[in-house]
Amino acid sequence: MIKNISIAVLFLGVVAIVLGAVFLAQGITKDNQLKEAMRQENVSLGIESELEGEIIDSLTEAMQAGDVIREHRRGIAVSYEDLLGEGRYDPTNPQHLTYAQALNLENYLYLAVVAFGLTQATIGSGAFMVVTGLALGGTGVALYRLRRG
Repeated sequence: MIKNISIAVLFLGVVAIVLGAVFLAQGITKDNQLKEAMRQENVSLGIESELEGEIIDSLTEAMQAGDVIREHRRGIAVSYEDLLGEGRYDPTNPQHLTYAQALNLENYLYLAVVAFGLTQATIGSGAFMVVTGLALGGTGVALYRLRRG
């Protein structure tokens, strides 16, 4: 009976390690892919802030840049409705165009924040699975040795 339990626990440990490795690989790969895509877009803030001129390619930088752009966008108009008033969007109006471009970049940066957060959660889950797998494997080996002893 203990032999079967020790083999099952050891098997679960191996499965957890393999799944953890897959999660780690996926998280790291997607994180690197996201950073490279942001570097290729060459998004930097040409406005006065602590990120001035720096290429934005991390969760923290994307969050800070999104917040700065939101603050400046709200300087144009607090909301889209306030920008338009009773009218419609006019792409020839520089204020409307600037607001729309700021909104687009802000959304891009906040989407990057979510993506970086997801890759970090995936990496964390993978690391936890590996640790759990090692613990299960150690427990399985200990149970197997108890049966023999």
